[in-house]
Amino acid sequence: MIRKTITLTDQQDSWIKSQIATGQYGNDSELIRELIRERQSRLNELELIRAKLVEAELRGFTDQSIPELKAEFKAKAMRDGKL
Repeated sequence: MIRKTITLTDQQDSWIKSQIATGQYGNDSELIRELIRERQSRLNELELIRAKLVEAELRGFTDQSIPELKAEFKAKAMRDGKL
């Protein structure tokens, strides 16, 4: 692993220490790595949402009713194993 040195405010350091005190993390590095993983995941989700929005805009409007759309989304989620 690569070692990095970072500078924190007193408030940030206190918050990190309080998180470690809960016992969820063994040290600062564990917490920082988890925060980075969460941020990466969130950015990936946002990129997916943006791509879906662009795709939807390119497709245009639909004549489907809300119940029809819900049924279509539910069927797709079931096919994709998300329900």
